[in-house]
Amino acid sequence: MLGTRKLLYLLLPEMEKHDIKMGRDLLYDLLRFHRLLIRRRKRMVKTTDSYHWLRKYPNLITHLALSAPEQLWVSDITNIRTLEGFSYLSLTDAYSRKIVGFALHPSLEAVGCIAALGMAIDGRKRRSLFILIHHSDRGIQYC
Repeated sequence: MLGTRKLLYLLLPEMEKHDIKMGRDLLYDLLRFHRLLIRRRKRMVKTTDSYHWLRKYPNLITHLALSAPEQLWVSDITNIRTLEGFSYLSLTDAYSRKIVGFALHPSLEAVGCIAALGMAIDGRKRRSLFILIHHSDRGIQYC
């Protein structure tokens, strides 16, 4: 595979021999007209769908002042590119910004999020001192 700029650089000596004057933009237009440009691949994977029909809980952390760990856990899903495609890492980090639960899962199903939450709950140290809030981006996996 060769990019259009490198292609122009390689073609310039041959075009000069034949008195052809063409810049980068004109070469892009010519390749686009003949459908010779390679379409860019989508780099990001959309992991959050907050506009679903399931119940969405109210945001409990708008005016919350944290004073210790295990008062608030925040969950999100990060995609990781692997040889087989994408895998999804569910991270649950606490007030201390420590990862308390994670799970690498091959799909966006709720199973990965539940495994990460289970790991976090099993590792809890202060079980009854504070009320614990699990906050997420309201994606369908958390409903």
